[in-house]
Amino acid sequence: MGHLVEYIQTDILVRFLKHVGHDAHYMCADDTHGTPIELNASKQGIKPEELVAAIHEEHKKDFADFQIGFDYFYTTHSEENKEFAELVYNSLVEGGHTDTREIEQFYCEHDKRFLPDRFLRGTCPFCKTPEQYGDVCENCNRTYTANELKEPKCSLCGNPPVKKKTEHVFVRLGNFQEFLEGWVKEPGRLQDSTRKFVETWLKDGLRDWDITRDGPYFGFPIPGREDQYFYVWLDAPIGYVSTTAKYAKEKGLSFDEFWRSDDTEVIHVIGKDIIYFHTLFWPAMLKSAGLTLPSRVLVHGMLTVDGSKMSKSRGTFIKARTFLDHLDPQYLRFYYASKLSGTDEDLDLNFEDFVNRVNADFINKIVNLASRAIPFVHKNFGGTLGKLPTDEVAKTLIEDIKKHIPLVRENYEKYAFHHAVKEICAIADLANKYFQDAAPWALVKTDPDAALAVCTLATNCCRTVAALLKPVLPKYAGQIEEILNIEPMTWEDANAFDLEEQELKPFTRLAERIKMKVVNKVVEASKEDLKSKDDAKVEEKPREPIAD
Repeated sequence: MGHLVEYIQTDILVRFLKHVGHDAHYMCADDTHGTPIELNASKQGIKPEELVAAIHEEHKKDFADFQIGFDYFYTTHSEENKEFAELVYNSLVEGGHTDTREIEQFYCEHDKRFLPDRFLRGTCPFCKTPEQYGDVCENCNRTYTANELKEPKCSLCGNPPVKKKTEHVFVRLGNFQEFLEGWVKEPGRLQDSTRKFVETWLKDGLRDWDITRDGPYFGFPIPGREDQYFYVWLDAPIGYVSTTAKYAKEKGLSFDEFWRSDDTEVIHVIGKDIIYFHTLFWPAMLKSAGLTLPSRVLVHGMLTVDGSKMSKSRGTFIKARTFLDHLDPQYLRFYYASKLSGTDEDLDLNFEDFVNRVNADFINKIVNLASRAIPFVHKNFGGTLGKLPTDEVAKTLIEDIKKHIPLVRENYEKYAFHHAVKEICAIADLANKYFQDAAPWALVKTDPDAALAVCTLATNCCRTVAALLKPVLPKYAGQIEEILNIEPMTWEDANAFDLEEQELKPFTRLAERIKMKVVNKVVEASKEDLKSKDDAKVEEKPREPIAD
């Protein structure tokens, strides 16, 4: 559920850009290399390649069910990614941005292996938070070398490690200091709060970056180096590039127009826990390789549940599939959109607020408008719209609605989706009030033509709301398109108000109110997921050392 904040936010952005006529493409890839995958595969007694393939299929289904419309969803464990990782690496070497040096690395004598990244846990050298990984602190987001970690221990066996000498390749990140200082200051590049973070890191001075991991390690081999591999954070962001290359090849498009063009805008949407990698390491890599630099890095906050971090024991660590088993994914898309502000503030999923907001805004305002007007046309007028009303009340309604439409677009463009949703709900409020005040159920008895005109305008308002909401709720927009018997809506349709004498298709229920007892079932099911995992752990065979 936490990861869905990012994917839904990006999906809304891309759908909006396409909706208003931009040539936008949504690229994404499973980040498959590194110690987490290796550790999990070992615990399950399977190869990392098997695990990443299974996860990829699971992710594809979950994303599709949440109506996340990637143009291409790939994996970083691909030949394309290997090729571009080597391209970036060679550009760094040839540009004089690397050196090799002998260092001491932690080594577990029990498991007979070096301990990179998540194979090592200890206390952060900066903020002193315990139980942090060997490369980055999840509390303060600072990166460091494994040797700087305090009170280290092996993640596999819990034993304190020893140190062994090894030779690693480092990137001289300081070579890019001046370039990065200029890049982060460019208008629109970063949010103000993010820029302040990055400028603090730059002021402290950039340290050399160790891009080497000793085998065994699940990743790409470093050319010319025996049993050594690229650190996952070298090849992971390259997945943006390699996924585009795969997509371009399959679609017959020019890769260079995406990643070697000044006319292309690259927008990254990321969590605030990986700012360092995306605003320092990644631009330096792209600069070295002569690839298009990000024009915007949009940082979002983390998901909390009822004001606290997600908790497995409380049932608030909810998997996407568990939510889908009980609730319509549209509800979560709407709720997230109503809270996404375009800032790095954490987003809180409060269950009571979730139920109230979806029912009050989506069901009572947006769905209610369509559910009242369209069935009335079927019941009383054979399912065919009439002419739009021309009285002053109707004209005023249309004028008032059209005042909100530019504000909706402006807020989408500013990534302030919560304000865009608020403006759309305001339009629905205006239309609902018009329908209620006009009372076509009474008017039809004395002036059927006037009653039909009221319903025709209300139905046009339904189209306006659905057209504006299409980036957030593509399924709902599709339902309205089907019922209204119209072509897929564009942004311009929101302003049109020209749907007259249109034959409608049969009305089908659009959405149901959420009941709190169903949300409680999601929480209970999440607790059961945890219990099942705990029971499975009891039956697990003792873990074997990870093989070469």
